[in-house]
Amino acid sequence: MSVLPILLIIWAAIAACFLALLAYKGQLTRYEEDQLFLSEAPTHEQQVQTEIVRKVNQIQPFVRVLGVAAAAMTAGIVGIFTYDAWQHLTK
Repeated sequence: MSVLPILLIIWAAIAACFLALLAYKGQLTRYEEDQLFLSEAPTHEQQVQTEIVRKVNQIQPFVRVLGVAAAAMTAGIVGIFTYDAWQHLTK
């Protein structure tokens, strides 16, 4: 049995998690606005924006790790596929 189907399954799981986190991040930032609050007193809008930024900053490391993992898996799968095709062509 080839290792390629197993790598494709692992890649699909990583890519699905990565896309789910990107969709969640998009939902979070949909209502984020660039505002400058000059008042010292915290307002409701300021608290909402601070909470959005906190959530986005909290998931950002996971987005980066899964993005790099998906890219590395893609490069590895393409490399293995290319090597296997080259081996079949030279026989």
